[in-house]
Amino acid sequence: MQAIFISYDQAHHQAIIEILDKLSCRGFTAFGNVQGRGSVKGEPHYGSHAWPSLAQAMFTFVEDEKAPTLLERLKALDESKPRLGLRAFQWPITATI
Repeated sequence: MQAIFISYDQAHHQAIIEILDKLSCRGFTAFGNVQGRGSVKGEPHYGSHAWPSLAQAMFTFVEDEKAPTLLERLKALDESKPRLGLRAFQWPITATI
């Protein structure tokens, strides 16, 4: 099993849920409005007058064989709208309850 953490512009939220649905990745935990800025480029997401956009974040846990496809589709979404921002990180899960 793999954990995928996704940090993204709030405009991507529904598209990410649709990607998860198409891959039959049912479980996720979404964190509402979060603030941050990318490590490479892009505008900050602070929800302020100067930087009004906000980010969201999500954790999902998927079977090993689904993780590469999920990351590929998230990368394609990011590349389709590069100014919005999206990052995803993968960790192996060694135990659950």
